Amino acid sequence: MNTLLTPYSFLRRFLRAARCPQRYCIGAWALAGMLALGLAPSAVGEQTWRPLHDEVGRGEVVPLEAILDWLEAHYQGDILEVEVEREKGQVEYEIKMLGPQGQVVEFEFDGHSGQLMSIEGVRIDAMRRD
Repeated sequence: MNTLLTPYSFLRRFLRAARCPQRYCIGAWALAGMLALGLAPSAVGEQTWRPLHDEVGRGEVVPLEAILDWLEAHYQGDILEVEVEREKGQVEYEIKMLGPQGQVVEFEFDGHSGQLMSIEGVRIDAMRRD
């Protein structure tokens, strides 16, 4: 049976498939980093993704998959967009979700601790899982 892959489920499957010894899957991690950053392969230079990849590898930054797993456990909806930003040396994940009533809600997470910092949107309570 074929199932429709949402951008979120595709990204999760890709990240799971990329779990292999680093020497065997540098290309997979690079592509995962590009997807997480929302960049086309031609627009990504080594200096764009490598520092973030290294920080995740050292445990200084929470992996995107952990943030997405937390969102799936606590909120209903589909991932529309994922942005990773660095402000004043701090990594932040900004994730937009489409809720069951058509609402768009933006979640902002601290990339170093994984803590939810803010939520913006309407009818947020309608998206919460019990």
